[in-house]
Amino acid sequence: MSIALVRNPGDGPEFRYYKSAIEQVVSDAETNGTVTVMRLTVGRADAPPLHSHSREDESWVVLAGRVRFWVGAASLGACDVRDAEPGAYIYGPRSVPHTFQAITPTAEVLIINNPGAIEGYFHSIGPADARSDAEHTDILTQYGVTLLDNPPPASPL
Repeated sequence: MSIALVRNPGDGPEFRYYKSAIEQVVSDAETNGTVTVMRLTVGRADAPPLHSHSREDESWVVLAGRVRFWVGAASLGACDVRDAEPGAYIYGPRSVPHTFQAITPTAEVLIINNPGAIEGYFHSIGPADARSDAEHTDILTQYGVTLLDNPPPASPL
């Protein structure tokens, strides 16, 4: 049996991940582990380190602002770099290194992970004044995530 789910912006519970606000649009539990969807509001300085996932494919839909993506290599300098505008869809298959950064003061992005268990990582980190991903490699390893390089440097406006 399949049950459709309609969730309008703001209907899902919100939580903090470092300094970013995240809305849990659809949870792993609601989809029997098939998918998790999070709405992320991110600033220029909130970029994750270059990393890869061994367990899930990841997609992004840019809702507002502009976002730069680095994909395909184990260092930022060797990655393919692409800019995405509102309405853009980006697909990152598992094991492909990637990161992203808002190139407008803020951006709003839907993050879609298949399967959905990775949401547990985001919830376990919680709020903090600054990113400290390297301090959480034990938790990242539990979720099949490998850090490969630093985050992109925050660029001025």
